[in-house]
This record gives sequence, C-alpha cells and structure tokens, in this order.
Amino acid sequence: MDKKQIQRTSSRLGRTACIASAIAIQLTAACAQSVEATIDASKTSAPISKNLYGQFVERIGNIVNNGLWSEMLDDRKFYNPIPAKTSRDSGGPRAARTRLRTWTPVGPGSALAMDSSHTYVGKHSPQITLSPAEQRGIEQAGIGLVAGKTYSGRVVLSGSPLARFNVVILWGSKPSDCQSIPLDHVQVSFHKVTFHFKSPVSTENAKFQIVGIGNGSFEVGAASLMPADNLDGFRSEVIGVLKQLHSGVYRFPGGNFVSAHEWRDAIGDPDRRSPKFDPVWNAVQPNDVGTDEFMKFCKLVDVQPYISVNAGTGDAWSAKEYVEYCNGSTKTAMGRLRAQNGHREPYHVKYWGIGNEAWGTSYQFGAMKLSQFEFKHNSFAEAMRSVDPTITLIGSGAMADTMTGSKESLSLGNSLIPEPLGPADWTGGLFAHCLDNMDLISEHFYNYGGTHYDLKKAQQVPNDADEPLVTWMRRPANHIRLKVEEYRAYEKLIPALVSKPVPIALDEWAYAGGPPNSYRVVPAYAWALHEMFRHSDLYNMACFTFATAMFSANRSEAVLNPTGLMFKLYREQFGSVPVEVRGRSPQPKPTDPPGGEQPAVNAGSDTFPLDIASAWSEDRKALTIAVINPTESEQVLDLNIINANLKGSGMVWRLAPASLNAVTAVGQAPEVVVQSEKFESLPAKLTPAKYSINLYRMTVK
Repeated sequence: MDKKQIQRTSSRLGRTACIASAIAIQLTAACAQSVEATIDASKTSAPISKNLYGQFVERIGNIVNNGLWSEMLDDRKFYNPIPAKTSRDSGGPRAARTRLRTWTPVGPGSALAMDSSHTYVGKHSPQITLSPAEQRGIEQAGIGLVAGKTYSGRVVLSGSPLARFNVVILWGSKPSDCQSIPLDHVQVSFHKVTFHFKSPVSTENAKFQIVGIGNGSFEVGAASLMPADNLDGFRSEVIGVLKQLHSGVYRFPGGNFVSAHEWRDAIGDPDRRSPKFDPVWNAVQPNDVGTDEFMKFCKLVDVQPYISVNAGTGDAWSAKEYVEYCNGSTKTAMGRLRAQNGHREPYHVKYWGIGNEAWGTSYQFGAMKLSQFEFKHNSFAEAMRSVDPTITLIGSGAMADTMTGSKESLSLGNSLIPEPLGPADWTGGLFAHCLDNMDLISEHFYNYGGTHYDLKKAQQVPNDADEPLVTWMRRPANHIRLKVEEYRAYEKLIPALVSKPVPIALDEWAYAGGPPNSYRVVPAYAWALHEMFRHSDLYNMACFTFATAMFSANRSEAVLNPTGLMFKLYREQFGSVPVEVRGRSPQPKPTDPPGGEQPAVNAGSDTFPLDIASAWSEDRKALTIAVINPTESEQVLDLNIINANLKGSGMVWRLAPASLNAVTAVGQAPEVVVQSEKFESLPAKLTPAKYSINLYRMTVK
C-alpha cells in the first residue's frame, strides 16, 4: 500500500469513526432520562400566518377530477375515438395513474362512427346508426355505485324525435340487474336531457349505457354522472373533511401542469369546454374544474385562492387578462366575460404566482435561462399589477438546495452548488433583479423516505440501515432550516432585501415514500411546522403537496388520515404568537457538509431528542406547548414555564399510536386518533410516548 492509499484509508476510517460517534451520541441522547425546557412566555416573535397550513392541488391526471370533483364518467366529452385507439395518454409511467376508462359500442361496431362535421364539443362526437330491432349506443364499465344513493346526470343528444332513447345502468348478468331511464324530449339539434336514479346495489363495476332504438341515427355530444349530493360539483364527503382543516389558502392549478395550460380553456359551460391533452403529465384533461369551479371550492372549504399563472408557454397579456377575469369589474372586458359565465361579482383573488419552476430545463415546459426569466417575471408583474395593484405577487424561486438536488445547477451554471448570484442561483437572481415586482418568493422541496442527498455522489442515496429514527424524522425540518440559512445569506449579498423583505411561500412540500394513510411521516411533518413557527418572520405561506393526501376516501365516504388529523390538531389548538423555548441539550451537529438537504445547523429546539414549540393564542388568553418525541422510546421532560400567569388546569391532545405504521383509513377501525384529556395541574415531569405528538394548552388566570 503506497502513501496515498494509506492516507485515503486513514481518511475513510476517520469519517466512519466520526459518523459512528455521532450516531452513538444521538442514540445515547434519545434514551436519556430527562430533558429540560424553559418556556419564556414574555419573549415572542412574529405572528404565525394561518397560510402555513395551506394546501396545493394540481391538475395531475385525476387528482382533482376524481379526488375532489364528483364526475364519475371518464372521457365524458369523447376526446378519444370509440372504440379507443392507442394514443399518447395510454403510455408511459406518468400515465399509469391517469389512464381513462374507455367507451365501447353497444350493438355492432359498424353502427358507430366518430362524426367530425356535426360536433358538439372537441374534434368529434360519436354517431350511432339506429335499428328498430335492437338497442344501439355506447357504454362505459367500471362505474362505482352505493346502495340507496341517488345519482343525477345529463346527456347532450341530437337524434330522431321518433326514436326512443334511454340511459341504462347495469350491475349484473340477469335481465333484472338493470335500470332503464327514458330520455324524453330529444331533438334534432343537440339538447341537454337530465335524469336521476337511486342505486339498489353497491358495486364497483356497473355499466353506464346511452342507447336508442328506432330509425335514423343519433349523436352524443357529452355525458355526465354525479352523486346527487354533490356540492357545486364537488364531492360532499371530501368537502366535509377538508373544511375541518381551516387551511387558510389553496394553490391551483399547478405545479408543472400550469406551464402548458391555457386558462381560457376551462371557463364557461363545462359541457362546451373542449377536452385537451396535457403534455406535461401525458393525460387528457376534461377541463371541467377551471377557475370558476376552483372559486366555488375555496368558498366551500373556507380558504383563500392562490392562482399560479402560465409563465412557461404563456405570456404577460394572458396573465393580465386572467387577473382581470378574476378581479375586474363588469366594466372591463374580462369582468363582463366572467359575468356572462354566471359570476357577476369579482373574486378578489389576492395571491398570484408567476410561473412554476421555470429553472427546470430537463422537464418544465417553457423553461429558460435565469436572465430571460428575470425579464419575463418583471413583464408579467407589471402587466398583472396594471389591472389590480393590490395583488400579492409570488416569484417562482429556487434556492441553492433546490438547484443542487435537481442538478439543474449544472444545466444553467458550472457547479453543482450554484455560485451565489450566478447564472444558476435562481432565487438570488430574482431577488437581485425583480425585488420590486414580488412580495413573496415561492420555494419547493421534497424529501424521500428511504434516501437522502449525497453531495459527493450528487444524487439520492439509501439511508444507513442503522440510522436513528430521530434523524429520519428531522429531514423535512432540516430542509426548512436550510432555506432559512440560504435566505440569511441573501440578506448579506443583497442589502435591499433587508429593507424590503420577501418572505417565503413554501408552496410545494412533502416527505414522499411513506405508506398511504399511515402515521409514519406525521411526526416529521409536525417537526417541519415547528421549524416554520420558529422562523415565522420568514415563512409566510406553505402549501402541502397535496390536499388529497389529507384524507382517505371511497365512493361515498371520506375520513381525515393521520396527516390530516395532525394538521387539524395544530390549526385548532396551537397558538399564533410564537414563544421562546430554551433548553440545555442542543440538537447534534451534522455529520454531512451543508448543502443539498443539510443545513449548517440541524433543525430543532435545544431540547434534544425532543422538539418543542410554544405559542400564545391571538388574544393572549391561552398558551399551547407542543412536544414531539421523534424517538422509539419514552422520554422524560422537565418543563418550566416562566413569565405567564396561567391556571394550573388545562387540556392535552395526543397523537400516540401503538405503531409507526398505524393507519386511519375509510372502512377500517382507526388506528390513529387524537386523544384528549383534562388535567388539574401540569405534572412537574412529562413523559411523552415514543414517536408521539403532544399539545398542552392552558389559559391565563
């Protein structure tokens, strides 16, 4: 072995010993007998925005169309021919979760043609040649029904008024296993006919048919089927659970989707909106849930809308018109169009994002160089504010952690970690050249459950097999902390940012990889919220990816899953004025160099291995202390509250399931519930259970 080999071997052994020592320290601390914490209620910081509990919904395939919207028929405006041919939306990994059910002929296939000359919407409509001897038409299988539930629908038809037309629901092979509903008043020109029925059975595979018998032919322009208890077209059971969250704000319609989206395609009569192929997610979009529907949704769940405009393939004029459509009076052209679409009063949308991840040269439609996007952002901002100068504009940023983890830094610059204010420092460029044209900066991050980012390998690598649970739980909070460190560095580079702060809108974030509807990631999410609370002056908004990850649902029921339960608990019981938390056991020093996913200082309060946050209620009449135990053993907490004249009694709420993999899902006995109990006096020593979340609330005397 030569000298260089000896040096390399020695270096590797040194790093291994260092990592092993750090893990040993964490494991020892995680099993410590007591943690001390002092809550100083006289020391407060900037109020916590309710928008930190916000949600994100993107029109990815069926996340909105099926997850929130009530429509039960796929391809209801016949984008695909019948029978369907292989098309772009039927292949690729992204399409696997968005593939549509298809229509098939009822009767001979030769009797069905796709007519492009007599079209109701889109490029063609199915035309069926009738027969007096048999029913002919179209059908779609895979329709889920619930016994005793009422459904309503409509069919847009044109055909011979002498023929007879029916909607038929079939749920079995017997002749009696069906309902036939006559469609009266069919006309020669396209006309909407409505129908209703109550299902006598529960099934996951009913067939929905539109059929006719007689002479001549008929065409179907569009069809729709929804549960009759829908709320303005949205699933009532889903609205019921999401409304409980009081999320503050929802972001829509993307995400990557927005960079190839034309907002005008999704306004007006939904049956007249042409379905479009979404090239971003390789799926057909019916355009049923557009701007006006989103506004109804926000009203139903009692949140503010946050709209991202297309700064990919879109232009400043279209963005300006979009703001006018939402906020303009009926004296404006777009305001009149909104009124014609049934919404006379302006929506007064406050939050507007300019584009999405325009730095993503490897995947984002309309991606470009930073210098070009700086110009584009400014032109959009000026155009949009010329319509409504009161709007809050959100720039589409990406700090060094994002540019490094995505490797887009190498596409736009010369190093993995972007040079400060260089061509790959996206957020830095916007701060330097667009500061007067933005109020918030959009940032995104995603952590992945079984991996972490390795700077030397420049990729995600598997976590160590013996990684402590507390380290795994800390990863999202570390990303929150890292962006704080990066922002503080910008303040030194760009003095104007100090006099004109631009807080963070973390409008996409999640910890991917956990089992669906399980508790595993919930303490990690709570820790991330704590880290935002600790930096409430900098984090103004956060939109979780996605709102549909807050609940579990079937055809007719929905329940908050463990993630939803945690968000609801904090929104209802945690305060809004952060209070200082001090301790004597700092979080361990990082073993990895800063960058990628790792901050210079690990996230968390000085109460390792616990993480503690505290806040007054807005009226200063109640103090809440939140304690997360992200370890696999019970801990002991010696809690001291000073400078607060509190009653001794109070309430505690807990999320403390028996297993990290505990699940709460519709149709199952819940394994994760919020436990609550009163206490007459707070114990001198608290004993938070393993991987538990505990909120203690006391009122002033």
